[in-house]
Amino acid sequence: MRVSILLVTHNNFGPLLLDTVVDTLGFCPLHTECLTIGQDSDPETQSARARELLAGFPSGGGVLILTDIFGATPCNLALRLKVEEPVRIVSGLNLPMLLRVFNYPTLDLDALAEKAVSGGRDGVMLVQPDQGTTQ
Repeated sequence: MRVSILLVTHNNFGPLLLDTVVDTLGFCPLHTECLTIGQDSDPETQSARARELLAGFPSGGGVLILTDIFGATPCNLALRLKVEEPVRIVSGLNLPMLLRVFNYPTLDLDALAEKAVSGGRDGVMLVQPDQGTTQ
């Protein structure tokens, strides 16, 4: 079984990232859902919604939860979830991270979590003004 993905983010950050990656790849290789947390969101309501989403995931492969900011509401909500499936949580969601995850859909949960971390980390770099230009 393949890993399922849950994006837990502020506002529409997760859906926008997901739409961008799906547009880039042309498809979504893993079962993926988004939970958006607004400024006025009730934590209990959002926790219940997260449990609903997770209950609809295929079982067997585990769940990789990607959140935007460590210590913020989306990450804290993810940390409080009680799930039957094995779960890994990675915080610091960015476009390179999600692209990396979707490029390795057959990896197991632990390996996919590592790919998420390396994709997010390696996608951040200082670019010099003359770097990347063609003459």
